[in-house]
Amino acid sequence: MKVAVFSTKTYDRQFLLAANSPVQHELVFFEPLLNRDTAILASGFPAVCVFVHDQVDAPTLEILAAGGTRLIALRCAGFNNVDLKAASELGITIVRVPAYSPYGVAEHAVGLILSLNRKIHHAYNRVREGNFSLTRLLGFNLHQRTVGIIGTGKIGLILGQIMKGFGCNLLAYDVYKNPGLEALGGKYVELPELFANSDIISLHCPLMPETHHLINKEAIEQVKPGVMIINTSRGALIDTQAVINGLKTGKIGYLGIDVYEQESELFFEDLSGEIIQDDIFQRLTTFPNVLITGHQAFFTEEALHNIAETTFGNISDIEQGRPCANELRYQPEKSLIA
Repeated sequence: MKVAVFSTKTYDRQFLLAANSPVQHELVFFEPLLNRDTAILASGFPAVCVFVHDQVDAPTLEILAAGGTRLIALRCAGFNNVDLKAASELGITIVRVPAYSPYGVAEHAVGLILSLNRKIHHAYNRVREGNFSLTRLLGFNLHQRTVGIIGTGKIGLILGQIMKGFGCNLLAYDVYKNPGLEALGGKYVELPELFANSDIISLHCPLMPETHHLINKEAIEQVKPGVMIINTSRGALIDTQAVINGLKTGKIGYLGIDVYEQESELFFEDLSGEIIQDDIFQRLTTFPNVLITGHQAFFTEEALHNIAETTFGNISDIEQGRPCANELRYQPEKSLIA
């Protein structure tokens, strides 16, 4: 099948080309993001392959459909950037990669926790400057601390396993309880109880209308003073301005994020020679107790291999008329996947 592949970097092409070798789809790579302005590039392509920041909204889908596109393959798990209703009405099939880096993301979340707690990023810079003072590097033992995990699918469960190894107590919130987390001794509670009793809160849920700004002014008022908040899921789970206010008052003691509400204008690009115009993001970078990484939690060799293999498996399933377990279907009553 002829596939237009958007948002591609050198590392994407390396793994995609290797995974495509056995199946021999016809790939054409485009570095720009897919949106209503660039969708014309995909004219004549029956399939389009996209990533997390590509805009697969109704106007873009209409242009793609007019150009003959009937399949969109997401190289990611999240689908908040896709208008499933419009896709369904236009007869465009959507497939995704549901779980490509659960260990990588969970391990990165732990890395943020450890770095923030023990100020490893500050210590690294100090030692390079010949400063060996321990002032302002004080941390705390993770042992016996309480970790609240919001979203206990594969990533949340793995985080729970790792934090249990540190001797942490586990609280959890999810619409669906995971027996694996309960087997670790994790206790499912409602959000107010999780907020009030967690020393560390880690977000591992998808972005949907119900979870948009899950961490907002009201939630921050309920958290334990000095709480650590970690987000390696989707940026809009957090109301950034509310979190900034929480950092300023000291209610939030630490913030570690690998995602950001307006990251599509920033992440995955080298902007080191430019003036960043996002004042809210720039404000975040001024806090000594904030650690930001640029959507790299998923970024492991295993993940890129899994993404490529699953993506072309999905495309081949649809091309050959086989059932595809990773197909997304619009459900009006839930607006979720089948």
